[in-house]
Amino acid sequence: MNALKKNPAWKGRRGPVVLVIMDGVGYGKYKEGDAVADSKMYNFNAITAKSPHTKLKAHGTAVGLPSDEDMGNSEVGHNAMGCGRVFNQGAALVSKSIETAAMFEGTAWKEITANLKNGARTAGREPTLHFLGLFSDGNVHSHIDHLKAMIVQAKKEGVKRVRVHVLFDGRDVGETSALEYVEPFETFLKDLSADGFDAKIGSGGGRMWITMDRYGADWEMVHRGWQTHVLGNARQFASAREAVETYRKEIPGIIDQDLKEFVIVENGKDGKLSPIGTIEDGDSVIYFNFRGDRALEITAAFEEDNFTKFDRVRRPKVCYSGMMEYDGDLHVPKRYLVSPPSIDRTMGEYLAGSGVRTLAISETQKYGHVTYFFNGNRTGKFDEKLEDYVEIKSDVLPFEQRPWMKCAEITDQVMAAVGSGKYDFIRLNYPNGDMVGHTGVYQAVVCSMEAMDIQLGRLVKTVEEAGAVMVITADHGNSDDMFEHDKKTGAVSMKPDGTPKSKTSHSLNPVPCVIYDPEYKGEYSKDSLNEGLGISSIAATCIQLLGYIPPEDYDKSVLKI
Repeated sequence: MNALKKNPAWKGRRGPVVLVIMDGVGYGKYKEGDAVADSKMYNFNAITAKSPHTKLKAHGTAVGLPSDEDMGNSEVGHNAMGCGRVFNQGAALVSKSIETAAMFEGTAWKEITANLKNGARTAGREPTLHFLGLFSDGNVHSHIDHLKAMIVQAKKEGVKRVRVHVLFDGRDVGETSALEYVEPFETFLKDLSADGFDAKIGSGGGRMWITMDRYGADWEMVHRGWQTHVLGNARQFASAREAVETYRKEIPGIIDQDLKEFVIVENGKDGKLSPIGTIEDGDSVIYFNFRGDRALEITAAFEEDNFTKFDRVRRPKVCYSGMMEYDGDLHVPKRYLVSPPSIDRTMGEYLAGSGVRTLAISETQKYGHVTYFFNGNRTGKFDEKLEDYVEIKSDVLPFEQRPWMKCAEITDQVMAAVGSGKYDFIRLNYPNGDMVGHTGVYQAVVCSMEAMDIQLGRLVKTVEEAGAVMVITADHGNSDDMFEHDKKTGAVSMKPDGTPKSKTSHSLNPVPCVIYDPEYKGEYSKDSLNEGLGISSIAATCIQLLGYIPPEDYDKSVLKI
């Protein structure tokens, strides 16, 4: 295992280095809708005022995404912070694989299509290729262009029947934009459906209601998804448009991510209405999300023999593939279309190789981020003796109802850890700014920010008492941009009732980097930090504050040493 070289000029500190990741907290571009600036962040502002601080890029090419129009996200953000370099990430890898046709020349795609060509007609229908995933161009979990390209290729290769199971977004795109995707997509499918090719939407629902749970927070979401997509047990509609419009009428104020489940039905030969998209023996299934966190649970339902999370009723014998390998250590799924970036020599590996005692902690919603993603998409520890990972169970209910989340419980344990003398490096994630930010409920977001700030005030006192160093940053923005704005004028977009239209997606804004070092001994410039960097610089920064020399190919530290 790689070890770091000690910096002989470093004079040491009594306490550990504490990396505080305020998930989804950036510096807003607009005054209106910046819930971070609008909150009474007394403690954060006081710490910033007396500490070296700068802004870091946390989106686009700075975190390995295709362009600077692409929002950052928690997964690529923690990858970048943890490995100290920038790797091409999911969206870029998938787009390149499609552009070069490498995806369609790969083993997984060939197995998916061969399974259909070799399959027998079941109950009078052709073997079906099913696509399941997030239905938007948010480019955080998926992109609708990838879906379209695969459908076009499937037709070229002789696939006769396609069903799409749509998970409406409303987080990474506009909160009520579902029909902006449904209508042109329906036209796209209709234009393709000729010469014996049959492609239709088969089922759907909101991403925070069905299928896309993560970290085992709410398996009932996945159960609802299985009932809908696989078994066809959900409320019936003639079209996806009808489903969206009906739920919006029946549940005033509902946004896309919370839309209830539905199946599309048509009259069968017997004259009875029946679902058109159930998943049957002999079919093939592609889960087309490229991001792994909200893909693992539905994948387990398809792949695991001894599955116990809910009663599947029946498990169809299908050829299943993910867009990417969602867990590189456990090799899940067994089949995938595009290989993820190979991230090596992460900070965690270097610290373990150097004998640094580490604690990683968050609540369920972001536990995988300070462990799996921070370690370069690696499950497990580098050294069992040197590393402790702590997960605090998240509440299973809408985040706007508990906007403080578990930030107090996280802080309790971190304060004890700082004072114990047991650790050299502690990393923690406060999920509030991201998870509550995604709800679009402005008052709840302000509450979440102020609740987190109270905990920063508690934590900073322990840092001072222990002679520790605290680095405060974020993985991307979100709570700093809570209203939709006109791209040309910057004016707030308004709803028909005259209230601002909520924005539930991540922002393109920079994030904080604050170095609070109460026992500063002059090893670096306290007057200013290096500017124009991305969050990948956090790794080298923490390594320097621990008294080591960063690897030569790591992105530059914010510290001027």
